[in-house]
Amino acid sequence: MLDKMQEVEARLAEINTLLCDPAVVGNLAALKTLMREQKQLTPVVDCYRRHSAAKAAQEEALAMLAESGLEPEMRDLAQEELDAAREAEEAAYIELMRLLLPRDPNDDRSVVVEIRGGAGGEEAALFAYSLYRMYSMYAEAKGWKTEIVNVNETELGGFKEISFLVDGDGAFSRFKFESGVHRVQRVPETESSGRIHTSTVTVAVLPEAEDVELDINPADLQIDTFRSSGAGGQHINKTESAIRITHIPTGTVVECQDERSQHKNRDKAMKVLRSRILDAERQKQASAVAGERKSQVGTGDRSERIRTYNFPQGRVSDHRIGLTLYRINEILAGDLDEIIDALIAADTAAKLAGN
Repeated sequence: MLDKMQEVEARLAEINTLLCDPAVVGNLAALKTLMREQKQLTPVVDCYRRHSAAKAAQEEALAMLAESGLEPEMRDLAQEELDAAREAEEAAYIELMRLLLPRDPNDDRSVVVEIRGGAGGEEAALFAYSLYRMYSMYAEAKGWKTEIVNVNETELGGFKEISFLVDGDGAFSRFKFESGVHRVQRVPETESSGRIHTSTVTVAVLPEAEDVELDINPADLQIDTFRSSGAGGQHINKTESAIRITHIPTGTVVECQDERSQHKNRDKAMKVLRSRILDAERQKQASAVAGERKSQVGTGDRSERIRTYNFPQGRVSDHRIGLTLYRINEILAGDLDEIIDALIAADTAAKLAGN
């Protein structure tokens, strides 16, 4: 592995040269591809250089210790330098192994998030709204843009279902662990006896598909327009701006009624449709290869219970890694990094162990 790192270093140098070439700068597609590769290779090469520097420092310290007649103070200093260099080399090697793990090719992508109320009726719908708010605030803190595609509201302000886009570099790498069943335990405001209710909400996270990945035949689409429904906005029920697209071969149906413009609704709906169809294809491929998903934290299966939010105890527990935090208010306000960082670390550890 280390022998090949010189080739990686040479490739990064080549990319840096190409990025200064006016012909490349003028080609947006080539420029984007090279910048993405540069972003991936730079931390790897930096780590390799730290590893090489630590090895060189060890050789210098060993050479000094091999000298005859070395004063005790200098010998102690050389030994300290040798120990520090060995620690640095080991740390750099472990980090290099992590960086060289096969990357999820979707990690840099934007995402489509779909939240649906499950068991619990209105209480589940209210928690679906809470999760949407949590993810929106998290995305905002990361500097990512969110756009609602479709929402089905309840009279009390909950969401039976909501689909939205999170547009940002690396959004999928952070959101992908959120797929699954989220369980909430709390006393509903409408509960007079103070009994704790348990409700569930299902979250699906799909990497946004690029146009070039999926060739959809327009003849396979049934596109219907209808009047928007729901609370708010003078345009409601007055113009047929809402769009429903059905992909006939797969039966996939996507609705979008968030925008006043029929054209904008159609564009958003097509984004979600592409992502759903591509995700279904990836799920088929993954299930066809035995053990392909073993090294991941959870399976990404939407029927898997992944997390519990217990309001009376003020705790959030992620069942995949046994993590419990007593910061439910902060987490629901979008402070998700501690949980997501722990999930990424567990996933990386499992892959390094070869599970």
